[in-house]
Amino acid sequence: MTLFPSSTQGIPPVGDVPRHIAIIMDGNGRWAKKRFMPRVAGHKRGVETVREIIKACVQRGVAYLTLFAFSSENWRRPQEEVSFLMQLFLRALDEEVAKLHENGIRFRVIGDLSPFDPQIVALIQRGEAMTAANTALTLTIAANYGGRWDILQAMEKMLAVRPGKRSGFKETDLTDHLALNYGPEPDLFIRTGGEQRISNFLLWQLAYSELYFTDTLWPEFDTAALDLAIASYLRRERRFGRTSEQLQPEQGRSATAGKNA
Repeated sequence: MTLFPSSTQGIPPVGDVPRHIAIIMDGNGRWAKKRFMPRVAGHKRGVETVREIIKACVQRGVAYLTLFAFSSENWRRPQEEVSFLMQLFLRALDEEVAKLHENGIRFRVIGDLSPFDPQIVALIQRGEAMTAANTALTLTIAANYGGRWDILQAMEKMLAVRPGKRSGFKETDLTDHLALNYGPEPDLFIRTGGEQRISNFLLWQLAYSELYFTDTLWPEFDTAALDLAIASYLRRERRFGRTSEQLQPEQGRSATAGKNA
């Protein structure tokens, strides 16, 4: 059973920092093209940005960070680019997971792993096992992930554990089987690169997330850019279906608690 309340079934806690940030890291290829470099150079530079943003999230007290690294639709890209991305993923798993562990970061991967090379799958499993008890940050990499795939696989698992039942299901019956069932729904969704869509990412989980789109290309998305996104989030009024007037007593209680702390 999930430990985190659904945004449609209850009121998730709202803090001064997003508890969970989800990011579509878009713009690597365009960053490289602007510099007359091959697209793969942009992906390589993007890995450096990942390191910087992970560190910044830990420093700011973000508990969960989910990065969309490779979608189920990205297989449609040129074969040369897909092959490079697989090699980059393999190298990152081999070199970066130990560093994550040293810094107390929990590592998870969500998505359909069946098309991946067995060596990649083995490294993923080893990294998840190695970091399972870490608490500084839960870093999730979405690889060969799609929101529709996630809902379908969760539905199949739900039906498998309730044989013969075809109606009367609750939200929690499904959410318990979603790929990201070990964390809360994202508070803040960020997409870099100028596009303004969610591209089949966390379709169920983004129901009440605050959406933030920026023209900044992923290799240029630094700590200052992250702080701008968080500042935008903090200006949002998170009503979860309620009215602004209903929030005022709640905000007053929070202010009083802060003075008495």
